[in-house]
Amino acid sequence: MKIVFYEIEGWEKDTIKKAFQKYSDIELVLKDIPLNDDRDPDYDADIISIFIYSKINREVLDRFRNLKLIATRSTGYDHIDFEYAKKIGITICNVPNYGDVTVAEYTIALILSLLRKLKHTFDRVEKGIFSREGLRGNDLYGKTVGVIGTGRIGTKVIKILSSFDVRILAYDVIESTEIVEKYKVKYVSLRELLESSDIITIHVPYNKSTHHMINTENIKLIKKGAYLINTSRGPVVETEALIEAIKEGRLAGIALDTFEGEEVWIEEELILARPDISATLLKKALENFHLLHWENAILTPHNAYNTKEAIQRILNTTIENIKVFIDKGLCPSSV
Repeated sequence: MKIVFYEIEGWEKDTIKKAFQKYSDIELVLKDIPLNDDRDPDYDADIISIFIYSKINREVLDRFRNLKLIATRSTGYDHIDFEYAKKIGITICNVPNYGDVTVAEYTIALILSLLRKLKHTFDRVEKGIFSREGLRGNDLYGKTVGVIGTGRIGTKVIKILSSFDVRILAYDVIESTEIVEKYKVKYVSLRELLESSDIITIHVPYNKSTHHMINTENIKLIKKGAYLINTSRGPVVETEALIEAIKEGRLAGIALDTFEGEEVWIEEELILARPDISATLLKKALENFHLLHWENAILTPHNAYNTKEAIQRILNTTIENIKVFIDKGLCPSSV
């Protein structure tokens, strides 16, 4: 059996090797690049483990001759053609709950950074300017916060927010009676959430139904002076909508840990070397780069999940997923 890990960091190699050393019949291949950028991508692999920058579409799947399992080291799996993979008998497993608290904490940090103008503050202090002029911010206390998506991460965000004495609105296709009772959350329509919230934070998976969930039409519903935070997936929010809302002053600030075209900047050397890079992707990347020049816009490099503890949980869960699949033919975290 051949197992290939893509997009791994150096420190992970020893852990992976040690985890599989008892299996004498396994060939283990460890690579630090995405599958799509590999000139020798090991299409004879039985199992592959990837991160979000390996794009697994139908064409890629058809090239594998023996593939039985894709173990993605992420919660989301929108980088995999899920339906086609299942159709041809490939099991997909993810890491569903490695970073609930991790991403939730980062979300709160972004909210407070926007409200207290920390980006502008740090920029000025680095230039030796210690004047407080223009740095007056806002309290989180007493605000109305709209949480879009109340799964594991959204629920953790709500739990933390409840200690700030805020009013919490929520929108989700599946409503949780537990958070309504425990944290006094009120479920409303997406329209009401956008119209009523001082702060909007997004925690939904990316799929066809959430593509451009916030767009040029409904962003006009957002109350003037609100803040928008996205730590889910970039394409959930339409870039043109953000630019328009920032320019016209509808949004007082935005914080994006994920955004359309992010891979162009995050994986610049690998992405720009691809002959198939689309003009649309480059356009989105340039538009979001433009947002960096706004004092009230914070962009970070898909970093919300990135703590030592969370990364270790990702690796441990992935290894366990693969081991159980080898031993029992099933995956405890299959999707």
